[in-house]
Amino acid sequence: MIEVLLVDDETYVTESLELTIPWEEIGVSTVRRAASGAEALAIMEEEAIDLVVTDIRMPGMDGLQLIEEIGRRWPGVRCILLTGHSDFTYAKKALQLRASDYVLKPVDDDEFVAAVSEALDSLREEWDEFDKVHRLLYSRKSDYKVLRENLLHELLLGREMNPQALSEQLRAYELPLQAGRPTLMLLARLEGRFATMDESSLELMDFAAGNIAEEVLRGQPLWYGSGPHGCLVLLLQPGDSGGEPTLEQTARGLDLRLEKLQEHVRLYLKGEISLSVSTVFELGGSHPGAAYRRTLGSLYAAGNSGRTVYVDPQAAASGASVSDALSPATEGRGSVTELMYAPPTLLHLLESHQWDEVRTKISGVFDAAERAGLAGPPMYEIYLWMTNAFLFISHREGQPVGELGGEEGFDPVLARGLVQQPQRLRTWGLRLLDGLAEQTSAGAGDGRSKVVSRVRQLVGTGLDGDLSVKTLADQVYLHPVYLSKIYKAETGEALGDYIIRMRMERAAHLLKNSGKKIYEITSELGYQNPQYFSKMFKKQYGMTPNEFRDS
Repeated sequence: MIEVLLVDDETYVTESLELTIPWEEIGVSTVRRAASGAEALAIMEEEAIDLVVTDIRMPGMDGLQLIEEIGRRWPGVRCILLTGHSDFTYAKKALQLRASDYVLKPVDDDEFVAAVSEALDSLREEWDEFDKVHRLLYSRKSDYKVLRENLLHELLLGREMNPQALSEQLRAYELPLQAGRPTLMLLARLEGRFATMDESSLELMDFAAGNIAEEVLRGQPLWYGSGPHGCLVLLLQPGDSGGEPTLEQTARGLDLRLEKLQEHVRLYLKGEISLSVSTVFELGGSHPGAAYRRTLGSLYAAGNSGRTVYVDPQAAASGASVSDALSPATEGRGSVTELMYAPPTLLHLLESHQWDEVRTKISGVFDAAERAGLAGPPMYEIYLWMTNAFLFISHREGQPVGELGGEEGFDPVLARGLVQQPQRLRTWGLRLLDGLAEQTSAGAGDGRSKVVSRVRQLVGTGLDGDLSVKTLADQVYLHPVYLSKIYKAETGEALGDYIIRMRMERAAHLLKNSGKKIYEITSELGYQNPQYFSKMFKKQYGMTPNEFRDS
């Protein structure tokens, strides 16, 4: 409700107004009185006054000085001036001070009520506008939560973003990190009593643990959110003060704040938390996805331990626990890795709905792993390779992967048993593939989706030929402009950008896994000009092909 303050050194004026004006009818709940400007200010310091009605001529602080001081200290308060005919020049000054109105003495009740009602209507409109803006800001913050989580999942599940595009999104979503800067990833898994909580309670606990991490790790830019595999993900960058441990020190087990983080979770959330710490990587390109696979593999291999494990082998020097989840996999797995990440990638095949090719790729990877004798912890990389791709495509196309009968692979406890048995892991992956193919086909009645799938198939098989929007449009019998509109509407990505991205991914693979010269790769991908190819590659990865090969 609204409170009004009447100010006049002639107290009979304020008493009369208080008693004769129908305040409740015009929405006023409380009327207060003051006999001077100083008394009025004292009341306003104690009470939430919305409207001040003051005389001009008063001893000490006059009405003009009062409304000037009110405007300075309480700019949202409305003011009405009481004035005689001889004080009209003062009234002009009051209006310059942004008083709402003035009323001539002797006061006419109807005129007074009209002036007060108009001031209160203006006040309510301002409140409504403020409330509308507040709701919009709240809605935007809620949208930001979804957008930030989507961006985090895309980065972790393998979407490669060039520094410029990533910088734009980080800035648009008001995130404190910067693309291209050194970054450290911490994965936190809530354990103990958290294991019995439902999804909404766990989301609340993730939020609480993230807030605790912000407090413990304050001074460094931090972005946290729920990851796609049921862990809390924290991305940390160097601070400006220089008083905090470096990222390298944190990665090597020399940061006591992590122990403090676990202690605070035990104290305030009454549960255990396991941490897995990555090596330092650059935020952008394929680095976040690669760091996530290694760090998550370490966390899975460590079990429900309530401790901290490190991907960096140098962490052993400090006596920290170093997970060996991935180290055995580096021995004798060259052919397996080559098959896993060779274009067309698993994600691309899933995006383009090439189900038979996906089955062939997965089976080939498991066959190579069997020939190499890989089993146990080294299978985590294969497991993460599959789940990342399945989760990404499920997230992108709105197909709930949890309904495909593969729940055990996304439960941290059940997944460990799955990884220990390669044949069982293969069966689970292929069963999940069949479910995804069936579910996608059942919902694939939209002709536009079919066109997009066909375009992706053509791109996947035509990277070494004359590939352009026009040649693709000719093969699906659509006008190039119309095809571009369909593709952008369905995927959110321009078709030309998609073609370039696929070519650059193929180029990155060839640079790392073949001895071909850059001009040979340029020609193989259908580019005539090596300088133009280098420019496009640098735009995608933030470095030249030579720099990428040497990195």
